[in-house]
Amino acid sequence: MAHRAPKRHILDFEQPIVALEDKIAELKQLAIVQNVPADDEVKKLTEKADKLRTEIFAKLTAWEQVQLARHPLRPYTLDYVTAFASEFVELHGDRTFSDDPAIVGGFMTINDLKVMMIGQQKGRDTRENIRRNFGMPNPEGYRKANRLMRMAAKFKLPIVTMIDTPGAYPGLGAEERGQAQAIAENLKLMSSLPVPIVSVVIGEGGSGGALALGVSDRILMLQHAIYSVITPEGCAAILWKDQSKVKEAADALKLTAKHLMDLGIIDRIIPEPPGGAHRDPATTAETLGRAIYEEVKYLQRQNTRALLERRLQKYMNMGYFEQESP
Repeated sequence: MAHRAPKRHILDFEQPIVALEDKIAELKQLAIVQNVPADDEVKKLTEKADKLRTEIFAKLTAWEQVQLARHPLRPYTLDYVTAFASEFVELHGDRTFSDDPAIVGGFMTINDLKVMMIGQQKGRDTRENIRRNFGMPNPEGYRKANRLMRMAAKFKLPIVTMIDTPGAYPGLGAEERGQAQAIAENLKLMSSLPVPIVSVVIGEGGSGGALALGVSDRILMLQHAIYSVITPEGCAAILWKDQSKVKEAADALKLTAKHLMDLGIIDRIIPEPPGGAHRDPATTAETLGRAIYEEVKYLQRQNTRALLERRLQKYMNMGYFEQESP
């Protein structure tokens, strides 16, 4: 699954793993140049690197998960679509203002399954990031999504949404064009659409910008994705007025897939290859495509009335509070 990206981006906690991988690569090259056997040493170092990777990724902090979810080499929506869809016909425009490249959507086929796919899309370089507004949709993006979801209902097609955004764009122009209303209209629409809806958080699931594509029958998350009402930076700025508190904010937000599964917010965690999705995009895409196919096929067997009732109950049951007696 080819995509443009920086040649290398190493996170702090990846440094020990990368150091071993560099040694392995140097040893292999030396063996070729000097024509000497190095299989045993390479095997030992590979096993050591695998063990170290497993140990490090088994105890990632919430803030490290945030860094991983934002990794510039991490696959985006169109990377996955290119990898597992046998056909994708992109549709454009909200028929009111313009087309928003931060949201992509259209007819997608996975094996024998035809769906309407809608997802947020970031850019790989500065130019593309500017065009895609760093994956932060404007109101016209959400109105485009709204239009495509209505089209899906008309043709009785299941809907698959891929969530990957820091949040909806908070600029003046977006507010003037009705950002809050556009998000609210999507929440209302998705709650009552008479077709199966599967949402997958593939990277960042930020605030209402994510929720505008996230009201669904089944919510899936990639293992190292995040999903939260606000970014750790925003939380730290509001609660502590101190950007150095981002690690504490990330812990408090309970934004990792494991936390959200324990809280009953999401329905399924999709495992990523050792080291994260950016280490093996092809395997991640295969796993993701299979999970989407399974979930949609399951939902298609449900009665429409029962589907809508369960969707309502799903969101009515989210969240609770405990009050201690005085």
